[in-house]
Amino acid sequence: MQVKSQKNSDVRANATPAPAVTRAAAVLDALAESTTGRLTLSDLARELGIPKSSTSNLLQALEDAQLITRLGSDYALGVKLVELGAAYLSRRDEVREFYRFCEQAPVLKGETVRIAMLDGDNVIYLARHEGHPAVRLTSNIGDKMPVTLCAVGKVLVSRLHDHDLEQLFPDDAELPVMTPKSLRTGRELKAEIAQIRAQGYALEDEESTLGVVSLGVAVPTRGSHGPSLAVSVTALKATFSEGQRAAMVSELTELTKMLGNPMG
Repeated sequence: MQVKSQKNSDVRANATPAPAVTRAAAVLDALAESTTGRLTLSDLARELGIPKSSTSNLLQALEDAQLITRLGSDYALGVKLVELGAAYLSRRDEVREFYRFCEQAPVLKGETVRIAMLDGDNVIYLARHEGHPAVRLTSNIGDKMPVTLCAVGKVLVSRLHDHDLEQLFPDDAELPVMTPKSLRTGRELKAEIAQIRAQGYALEDEESTLGVVSLGVAVPTRGSHGPSLAVSVTALKATFSEGQRAAMVSELTELTKMLGNPMG
């Protein structure tokens, strides 16, 4: 079982005016990143770099708030986080409009469609329209995915300035790999980004899941501080056609224009 180094957590806590809040956030992060979804008191004490007694008090406060739950000698994320996440999403105009559009779109209403937000070198999925029961091997709401492994991620980083792109993905950067078709270096990513910029959409061709392809289109940014959002549709490789690609890209583009300018 792996957890972050206590040195890094301790530095973060000491650098903040509210170390208890920082440590509480570190607990939630550690549980979210755990491969089993569970960690013991000892694991979390090492993560925080503080004594078990102090960690136990912090965990009790988080448990009382239903942010974590106890499972025997282990701790896991609590149900309150689901309520908070749902409240956050319900207040995003983009998410409400996303669902409304997908339910009415001639093509997309029968497909698996998602909206995601850029978060560093990952994307976070904010919503998912489930119109295609055959395609289940894709990310769920709240999941993170490296940008290089998904259509929404690639189309979002294609909007970065070349200087920022080079800093994030130098030519010799080794990228995360999930299938034999995954991009492997920054050089390969930047070569594909040139094509994405030219055609206006990204294709993910079995790079995260064999047998599954995705198309991604970026949402026009609302002002200089607007969120970086993109939408994608997922299809089975075996039945994917050029006609299907054209129809999907057309509706995705219409969706992104609506999300970027809902009053238009």
